[in-house]
Amino acid sequence: MGLIAIEEHWTAPELTAALNALPSAERDDSLAFNELGDKLARLQDIGDGRIAVMDSQGIDLSVLSLAPPATGPLRPTDAVALCRDLNDRALAAVERHPTRLRALATLPMAEPRAVAAEFERATGLGALGAMVYGRTGDTPLDDPRYDDLFAVAAASGLPIFIHPQIPPAAVRSASYSGLGAMTDLALATFAWGWHLEAGLAALRLIARGTFDRHPDLQIILGHWGELLLFWLDRANSLTRIGGLSRSVSEYVRSNFFVTASGMLNPALLRHVLEVTTIDRLIFSTDYPFQQPTPTELQAFLSEFRSDEARTAFSEGNARRLFRLEHAG
Repeated sequence: MGLIAIEEHWTAPELTAALNALPSAERDDSLAFNELGDKLARLQDIGDGRIAVMDSQGIDLSVLSLAPPATGPLRPTDAVALCRDLNDRALAAVERHPTRLRALATLPMAEPRAVAAEFERATGLGALGAMVYGRTGDTPLDDPRYDDLFAVAAASGLPIFIHPQIPPAAVRSASYSGLGAMTDLALATFAWGWHLEAGLAALRLIARGTFDRHPDLQIILGHWGELLLFWLDRANSLTRIGGLSRSVSEYVRSNFFVTASGMLNPALLRHVLEVTTIDRLIFSTDYPFQQPTPTELQAFLSEFRSDEARTAFSEGNARRLFRLEHAG
């Protein structure tokens, strides 16, 4: 049995500098998490050091994706140029380590007219899909300006990963403030707000009819589905009101893959398997923000009830989704 991890982050000094140079009102406060401890050094290493960590964990193949907030806060022209450079850099790392690394593209979401073209260019060079966020500025991912992206992704058969992001400033002020600076930030990000944002983005795509227009489109959600899979009984009420052709639960089962993001809790696994199927679950560690030990990894993998289910989660589903039959 191999182990393929699909949400393994990286960044580049040029991106960090560009994000830190933004005016304070435009800066993403969650960028601070990239610089805690040795995180920045780990994020910037997409070579031998990262391979050594993978070896220590028993991970055979990692799929690189740009750490949040990616290029979303940048001005459109800057985002277009930097995305191209970052994708080329990630794919160059894949060329140097073809049996150990793959990459998801990052897209210039600040310039919707350039997004589909960069998806096609990057996937044509070997990217396995793309990682995006649920909102760019005030523009939600389900905005019609991004529909070309969903069309080309569906036609390619390659997925789009929706990563969590910090809530808008107005939401943070109303719902995530007044508890102290660090508590406010934690509540707005990894403790709660991040995951509501990503789950809401996915639900809005469903409500917008995205999967009726593009039935072959495949979306990945981290953290066991970003709370959406735990609230489907209520979310299904959108089906009739929104005039959807299927229930929300049916879209989740047919158009969404779910990854663990290092949350190796058997209770979460059991619940997710109540609402979707084993062929929709994929392993990941959310490196370097989560770094499970080999003992923790093996203990979690032992929770699967059959070798077939364990193999599907650990590598089989990723190979099928990303067409990795001959990789690793």
